[in-house]
Amino acid sequence: MTEAKNRPAGLAAIDREMARQHEDALASFDRNKDIAGKVAASLKASGRLLLLGMGGSHAVGRAVEPLYRAHGIDAVALPLSEQLGQPLPLDGRTVLITSQSGESAEVVRWFAETGRRDDTFGLTLEDGSFLGRTVPCLVGAGGTELAFAATRSLTVSFALHLAILAALGENPAGALAALRAPETVEIDDALAALNEVATVVTSGRGLQGLAEALALGLTELSRLPCFSLEGGQLRHGPMEMLGPKIGVILFRGNDATADLVTAMAASVVEAGAPVIVFDASGEPPVAGAVTLAFEPAVGLAAIFAMLPVAQRLMIAFADARVDNAGTPVRTTKITRSE
Repeated sequence: MTEAKNRPAGLAAIDREMARQHEDALASFDRNKDIAGKVAASLKASGRLLLLGMGGSHAVGRAVEPLYRAHGIDAVALPLSEQLGQPLPLDGRTVLITSQSGESAEVVRWFAETGRRDDTFGLTLEDGSFLGRTVPCLVGAGGTELAFAATRSLTVSFALHLAILAALGENPAGALAALRAPETVEIDDALAALNEVATVVTSGRGLQGLAEALALGLTELSRLPCFSLEGGQLRHGPMEMLGPKIGVILFRGNDATADLVTAMAASVVEAGAPVIVFDASGEPPVAGAVTLAFEPAVGLAAIFAMLPVAQRLMIAFADARVDNAGTPVRTTKITRSE
């Protein structure tokens, strides 16, 4: 008999983070209403938002970018490294810097070069961090995320944005319900569909930021070159790569972009590539695709429903390929060099 594989220490650490992410997210929403109101007031005055972050923090910015635009805010998400090298003008913009540790090298350098600004705020898990000491911050509950790949920190960061969006007038009820009662969706068929692939491409339209967060986690944990392309960008040429060894994961919400995701899923099936659809559209499943079905939802309600299931798939995918998944070999949790 084959000896059962022991759970790698890195994945056990991720398990512990995920076990409390919903509770911490709800606490984060409740505890940050005052500072969220101040950020919302700045946004109402400026009408323009620059979201800065690195890694998973940038993926969070990409995911919420369209949600702020829906409130009439001219929102742009950039990697902080890009802003350092090719900066957008800051005058007239509210700036939100997200750093889970609050200590990343780019964060420290950005403030050294730009100084402190009245319209700059932070999102972090550590109020005593460099970022937390430098500008007013929304601070996530639960403290520093100890596991390597971002899981709890993503969920908590989204909850902090929910607090800001609620202060802007968005109804948070659907998103809070998704946190209080997570949907149970099995991943076995999706995992089996990816069994023989050499890489995974994630893609979405309105949920593209969520797709980018998953691609990052897949790469970090499986050490395979997984990546993300916005749906239109995937359509414009890169579909030449599709075939049995390229897995595709799509995100479809109950929004105006759902039909475009549906068309992409059908095209991927036709190309012979295994395709998985995280589906909160309420539309019929695409023939030939593995569908992970959720209650119809948009925005953060869809993100909160899909994210923990995507995390479980990400972890299982990596665990099947790497003996010590979750233990970084070339990077560290907090990146202190550029």
